[in-house]
Amino acid sequence: MAVARKPLWRRVLRVGMLLALLFVVTSTTLVIALRWLPPPTTAFVMARRIDGWTGAAANLPIRRDWVAQTKIAPEMFLAVVAAEDQRFPDHYGFDLQAIEKALDDRERGKVRGASTISQQVAKNLFLWSGRSWVRKGLEVWFTGLIELCWPKRRILEVYVNIAEFGDGVYGVQAASKQYFGRDAAHINAAQAARLAAVLPNPKHYSAARPGPYVLRRQQWIERQMRQLGGRDYLAPLLAE
Repeated sequence: MAVARKPLWRRVLRVGMLLALLFVVTSTTLVIALRWLPPPTTAFVMARRIDGWTGAAANLPIRRDWVAQTKIAPEMFLAVVAAEDQRFPDHYGFDLQAIEKALDDRERGKVRGASTISQQVAKNLFLWSGRSWVRKGLEVWFTGLIELCWPKRRILEVYVNIAEFGDGVYGVQAASKQYFGRDAAHINAAQAARLAAVLPNPKHYSAARPGPYVLRRQQWIERQMRQLGGRDYLAPLLAE
């Protein structure tokens, strides 16, 4: 007697649910592990390597050095918060005020970003460049996981270690050596602000040869760093 087969839609649903469960378990395990382990690479570094194999960047080396939070000048953390995400200590991965303002600006024809540092860590570590609903959904998922599993101190530590500060220059240690000839532990507030100033487009703006825009933005970031309260603003967070 022949055994009745389950309808196709049920088999597809079953496979889909298993794949979703596998993704949830795998991604959660990975994020938990990276709370303590330095990421061996990032999605953006891998994309840069692929470009190097096939494109005009073939002869440009990738500079990337990981350093612990205790070996990075506190001014660097303050600079990226002042430049990118001033409500970082208080939100849970998404700055709702910035998102609302970005939506209002879009209605007036002005495009501006509203990504938090946590969202940028999620994108740089796990995702690809571009815009799509799938990518945005994954960004929300990984951002939530990161905020749930990591202390704010760890989010900042990872961010400044994986951010691109120049074409093929990843992380504050490589950038500090490349542009200022010193370790990340010894950069000053002005140097930290200059590195943060190029983050919107590190392939276009240069920390080594700053143009008028980078210099203006550096000065603005330095003012914001002082207005936030200097080192004291992030001291409790970095002590977590």
